[in-house]
Amino acid sequence: MRAVVLTGHGGLDKLEYREDVAVPQPAPGEVLIEVAACGMNNTDINTRTGWYSKSVTGSTGEAVADSDEDGSWGGRLTFPRIQGADPAGRIVAVGTGVSAERVGERVLVDAWVRDPGGDLTKAGYLGSERDGGYAEYVAVPAVNAHLVTANLSDVELASFPCSYATAEHMLHRAGVAPGQWVLVTGASGGVGGGLIQLAKRRGARVIAIASAAKVEVVKSVGADVVIDRGDGHLVAAVLDATGGVDVFADVVGGDSFAPLLETVRRGGHYTVAGAIGGPIVPLDLRTLYLNDLTMHGATVLPPQVFANLIGYIERGEIEPIVAGTFPLSEMRRALEALAARRHVGSFVIDVRQ
Repeated sequence: MRAVVLTGHGGLDKLEYREDVAVPQPAPGEVLIEVAACGMNNTDINTRTGWYSKSVTGSTGEAVADSDEDGSWGGRLTFPRIQGADPAGRIVAVGTGVSAERVGERVLVDAWVRDPGGDLTKAGYLGSERDGGYAEYVAVPAVNAHLVTANLSDVELASFPCSYATAEHMLHRAGVAPGQWVLVTGASGGVGGGLIQLAKRRGARVIAIASAAKVEVVKSVGADVVIDRGDGHLVAAVLDATGGVDVFADVVGGDSFAPLLETVRRGGHYTVAGAIGGPIVPLDLRTLYLNDLTMHGATVLPPQVFANLIGYIERGEIEPIVAGTFPLSEMRRALEALAARRHVGSFVIDVRQ
C-alpha cells in the first residue's frame, strides 16, 4: 500500500513516501479500515521532532536529538512509524471476535488506545505508539472505530477527531456551563475552532485570541469577542469585555500564560492541551491558591467524550473547518503549511488522491 513512513526524530527528511508498505492485518478484536482521508495535527510535528521530550523547552516545532525515551505522548515510540491520528474511511475486514456485519461501516477513529484496566500510563496514541492513518489502510481496535452517519465528505469528517475531541475533553474537564465566559487561545487552529464551537454548543460565551489577520474569520466561527493577540493591553481587553472569565482554555502557553491566568475569576478553571508558544511558563502560586483556581491537563480523554462528539457531528451541532487538502504524496509540503500557521481550521490529507 501507499503510506508515509517516519524513520526517526528530526526534520522533514525523516518522512518517506512509499508504495511498497505491507497492508496491516487486523488482530483479534480489531478492524481494518480503508482510509479515505486523515486530518493533520500539531502532534504530527511534535512527534517527528521529539518535542514532547523534557529536554525541549522551546515552542512547538523545535527539533531535538536522542529523545526516543520520552519523545512521544506515551514514551514508547519506535521507528519506522506511520503517523496520522484522524483516519476516516470504511471497514473492509475484521479480526476474530468482531462481527463481520461491521464490514462496510463508515467510521471515524478515536485515536486513544486505552488499557482495558484503566491504567492511563498504558494508553497509546494512533500515529505515535502504533501506526496511524497516513496510509491506504490502518488496523485499529474495533471499539475505537465509531460508526458515523453524516452528510459530510470524508475530508470534512477527518477534520474533526483529534482537534474536536481534544477541545471537548478540555471543556468536559473544566465543566463548562451555560452563561460562562470561556477564554480561548490559539483560536484559529483546529483545537481553537473546536473550542469555540463546542463551548457555544454548551451555551457558554467565548472570547478568543487570534492574530489580526484572522480576527474576522474567527468571529465567523462563532466567538462572541475576538482580540488581536498583538494588542499591547491584552489582559485589560479581556477584562473589559468579560469582567473576568470562568474558564481559560489554553493551547498556547508561552509568554501569554501568566498574564492571562490573572483574568480568571475566583473559583474558575484553567484547562490546557497544548503549548505551541512554549511549555515552560512562570506561575505565581498566589494566583492559583488565593483565587481558588482549578487546573486541568487534558490528554487521554474518556471514551464517552469521543462518543458524544460523534453525536454532535451527526446532529449537525458542530461544523468542519477545512483549511485545505493535500495528497498523501505531498506530506512534506502539507507539514510545511501546517507549521507556517497561516491557515484557519485544519488541513486534511486526501489519501485517495
